[in-house]
Parts: sequence; C-alpha cells; structure tokens
Amino acid sequence: MSQNTPSPSEPTLAQVFDKGLLEENPALRQMLGLCPTLAVTTAVTNGLGMGLATTFVLVCSEVAVSLLRHAIPKTVRTPAFITIIASFVTLVMMLVKAYLPALDEALGIYLPLIVVNCIVLGRAEMFASKNGPLRAAADGAGMGIGFTIALVLISAVREVLGAGTLLGVRVLPPFIEPMIIMVMPAGGFAVLGVLIAASVWIEEHPRHKTRYVKKRVAPSASLCAACPINCGIGDPTDDMCAKDEFVEMLEAAVTAAKKEAEEREQ
Repeated sequence: MSQNTPSPSEPTLAQVFDKGLLEENPALRQMLGLCPTLAVTTAVTNGLGMGLATTFVLVCSEVAVSLLRHAIPKTVRTPAFITIIASFVTLVMMLVKAYLPALDEALGIYLPLIVVNCIVLGRAEMFASKNGPLRAAADGAGMGIGFTIALVLISAVREVLGAGTLLGVRVLPPFIEPMIIMVMPAGGFAVLGVLIAASVWIEEHPRHKTRYVKKRVAPSASLCAACPINCGIGDPTDDMCAKDEFVEMLEAAVTAAKKEAEEREQ
C-alpha cells in the first residue's frame, strides 16, 4: 500500500486538512503561536501577511521533512528540522523584504521568529516525520490556513474597535471614539478569548458535534466492544458516548506502560 494511501482506520487527506481549520486550530484550540497572534494582529494586513508566511513555511517544511524523514538520524532530528524550517523562513523573509517592505517593517522580528514557532516545529515532529509528503502537505495547509483565519479574525476585530478602520478604510462613524485598549496586549487577549469560546461552541453545538465525532471514529460495533468504559450507548458517533478522545489516548498510554512493566518483570 502506498505511503499516501490511508488505511480504513486513518483519516483521508480531506480530513487531515480539515482538522486544522477548527477541531485542532493551532491558535484557537491548541494555543500555539500566541506571540505573533497577539503582537501582529492590530491590523488585518499584518495578520494576513503573518498567516500566509507561516502557511508557506508549514507546507514546504512539512513536505521536506516527510521526504527526508528516513534519511535524518534520530539523534539529530530536531536540529535537522530547525535547519529545514529556517531555510524556508529565510526565503520568505527575502521575498517579503523585496516585494512588501511595508509588511516587513510591520511584522518586524516576528517574521524571522517563525523559525521557532511551536506550530511549525510541532507539526514537523508530530506529523510530517511519520507520514508521506501528500498527507504532510495537507496537514501543513490545513494548520496554516486555520492559523491564518484566526489571525485575520482577531486582527479585524482589533482594527475596527481599536482604530475604527478595516483594511485602512474608515468604517466607524466619526462620533465613535476608537478603544485604544484593543490595539494593546489586553485587547488581544480579550478578542482571543472570545474567539476561543466561539470555536468551542461551534464544535460542541449538536448540529456540528456529530459531524466531528463521525470524522474521528467511524460507526463500528468493534469499537464499542473494545471500549473499556462500557457506557452502554453502543454507538461511538452518539453525542452521549463516554469515550472521549483524550480518555482514549490516556487509556492507551496506561495500558502500554503496564504491558511494558509486566514484560520487564518476566
């Protein structure tokens, strides 16, 4: 079977891409990359520029790591990943500085700091190093676009309320004074918190929750038969099913640890 052809239990390319938009959104759900999220989102152009730059680095670095994953020794895995990421960040910096000098000045130090962005290094380590290039590209694109959407939403709210403009065009009437706090860190935290709550509500809403649960686990009697919780629902796609994804991961880790301890004793 091809490396990019998922088994029945693995998510498809579309599902790999889709999870970064909401379910595992880097900024709104995983709370990663918060420094640029709070620092550069005072204007929509800044948020969009940072998001697109991060997306480019994510896709290119994940594909490169996936292609080289068998050639990189485990002992130097992290330095190798950082070197690959730094190469693409340097390329982005050169392009932005050459063609978008105003954006380069606005983003400042946060553009080169993409090298150490937890989103980029984390996806290279957790996903790209374990999957083929097509799946790595889909994961990078999904995570990058999800990050970009979060930045644009935050920056749109902060720019409108903090400066009275949107994309540089005045949208608030003159008699409404802009709230200066919205362009300060406190305003960024406030908007981020509201958007996190909104994203959780959207995913947990009954009309959307079943959709995301169905993507994580397909309806199968064998899944319930192997479940140690025995909640009696009998359908893993049911909203009342007690088998949470976190619980499943925790149980698997405990079971593996017990099995390893038993093997050592024998």
